[in-house]
Amino acid sequence: MAVIYQPELLYTGTRFELNKALVVSDDGLITAIRDANQPSDAGAGVVYLPGRAMLPGMIDVHSHSFQRTIRGTVESRLKAGPDFWSWRDAMYRAAGRFTPDELYTVARMAFLEMALAGITTVGEFHYVHRDRDGSAYENPNEIALQIIRAAKDIGIRIALLRVAYVRAGYNKPADPGQRRFIEPHPQQFLNNTAALRRDLASSSGLAWVGVAPHSIRAVPLHYLREITAWAHAEQLPVHMHVAEQPAENAACLEEYGATPFAVLDREGILDARFTAIHGIHLSPGEIAAVGRANAIIGACPTTERNLGDGILPADELMRAGVRIAFGSDSLTQIDPLEDARELEYNLRLQKLERAVLDTVDEEPLAQRLFACATRNGAASLSGPSGNLEAGKPADFFTVALDDPSIAGTNPDELLASIVFGLSKTAIRDVAVNGRILVQDGHHPDQEEIVRDYTELMRTSAGRA
Repeated sequence: MAVIYQPELLYTGTRFELNKALVVSDDGLITAIRDANQPSDAGAGVVYLPGRAMLPGMIDVHSHSFQRTIRGTVESRLKAGPDFWSWRDAMYRAAGRFTPDELYTVARMAFLEMALAGITTVGEFHYVHRDRDGSAYENPNEIALQIIRAAKDIGIRIALLRVAYVRAGYNKPADPGQRRFIEPHPQQFLNNTAALRRDLASSSGLAWVGVAPHSIRAVPLHYLREITAWAHAEQLPVHMHVAEQPAENAACLEEYGATPFAVLDREGILDARFTAIHGIHLSPGEIAAVGRANAIIGACPTTERNLGDGILPADELMRAGVRIAFGSDSLTQIDPLEDARELEYNLRLQKLERAVLDTVDEEPLAQRLFACATRNGAASLSGPSGNLEAGKPADFFTVALDDPSIAGTNPDELLASIVFGLSKTAIRDVAVNGRILVQDGHHPDQEEIVRDYTELMRTSAGRA
């Protein structure tokens, strides 16, 4: 049965409009945005959402769900060292702790938190493939399927970005902390990825596959060429960590005589389906190359500030026509609007100016940042949503207009108030394909999910 949603305000891509209704077909697609006082279609149900504003669901393009388990445990030099490279050791220990069933419990917790934050699609950068001793499971996609099941149970869409991971780095010995990640042969990776894709063929746009060579340091060039050629032929999204740390650039220069972005450009791997995760340490020439290729940068500002990665030159990238999307990465914090603020605020601190990204062109700042959390994320994942418009899935979230964080804001300034000031307590309803997942700020399975996760963390404490 068709459903008509009637919020007080509806965001149509450039502004909030009063007295608009979202008409959703029984298969979850938006058929129209029309005046709310227009007579309802015969047999259609009407859902009234007074005092609420509706916006398109947000998209998280880069998640490592298992890293939810280290939140709060690595905020000490004594426990996790002084930098990104020492932090990795604590992360590797977490990757080695859990069984597939337990990783489902962890992912369900992470995806619940995403849904409560207004996220309707996640790109899971998935590289825990093997058993805890490094041996292969009978089904090499055992853990991937558990992660996908977790997203399905919460109700959000998932792009399973299946990661290729081969080595510890150029001229580096094998790292036992990475034993669950390794698939040493490109054909093995391609066979396993194709099998997962077949398993998801009937997922109706709720789950799909992308290809994710982990990084230049983890995937040698011959392997990278083979798997990205397959991804291009199959028109799949390709995601890759690129230039997150200066040491990564230095190692690539030593091995290939060029930086990671220069290698990817030279090899023809940069294109409109390619998303460079982080992409912080790049030169003006590399920025121009990313713009020419129409590639996307997957920025993760809340993780990047936590790890001390550096500041993304978002103003220079945007001036070159580069789209930026957002990811939660290590799940230190799950809040795309905080990522949006941080993208801009980092530049303010760096340049000692205000509203830096407002000077890129005539697009208003809040609109530009919200597009990073929605439309650009959909493009990054080759996903079906990102906007509220006819023909798109009805993926949306609502905010309470009387929440203290945005109360009293007039419609013309509401998007800026949401982007720069919204508390997550204001997010009240979340829907995917027109089906409500979160109602009045609550998911129906929330208590069970939190209880199961809490119990797991207690029982797994102390595991290597």
